[in-house]
Amino acid sequence: MVSWFGRRAKRLEIPRLTGRGESLPTMKVDLGELVPPLPQFLGQAAYMELGVFESLAQAATAAPTVTVKGQLSRSAGLALAKHEALVGELRRHGSDPAEAMAPFAAELDAFRRMRAGATWPESLIGCYLTTGLLDDFFAALAVGLPGDTRSRVVKLIEQDAGFAVVVTEVTRAIAVDPKLASSLALWGRRLVGDTLLVARSALHVSGDLSRDESRIEPVFTEIIAAHTRRMDELGLTA
Repeated sequence: MVSWFGRRAKRLEIPRLTGRGESLPTMKVDLGELVPPLPQFLGQAAYMELGVFESLAQAATAAPTVTVKGQLSRSAGLALAKHEALVGELRRHGSDPAEAMAPFAAELDAFRRMRAGATWPESLIGCYLTTGLLDDFFAALAVGLPGDTRSRVVKLIEQDAGFAVVVTEVTRAIAVDPKLASSLALWGRRLVGDTLLVARSALHVSGDLSRDESRIEPVFTEIIAAHTRRMDELGLTA
């Protein structure tokens, strides 16, 4: 079993990634007791989307063609729209958005710098893969939010993030230089641990660690399977 709640978070174990062709049953898990207070959940989610906007905007500036610049800029715009919608939810519930997001700024800024990688293709898949993992996790966690907020936030998080351009550009880069595939696959695998630590930080621990881990394990397994499918899309080995 994966240890989500131990003190030494950096020793988080990553389970076996689901192989090509394997599928997992869809599981609906009640995470209600692990959902943090609403301002905390929305503040972290809103700041994450702001980071996605910044990452995609930065990638757009380094894009090789005007067409790709435009496509990445549109993707960045979708992330900014999600951020603004989450900020709207904070205001709807009487929270100051800046105050709600501030506690997460330092950690998520460091995470955004980490996923940028050393090359343009690494920056693209860094944003694509980590955003996919976190969107999957936060959508699952949002099922435990109260009332009408639940459906609005889940729908918002699950909106298309406009990452088709990333898949196109990365697969094109690999076709030109097949040696890229091995280094990008390694980079994709390296991203998982740090991304899951961000997800872990969102959980409200109940105190019964064994029970908490047993409840989160199915969700963890599903999002790893989805990560593997994204790696497959890119032609990379998870």
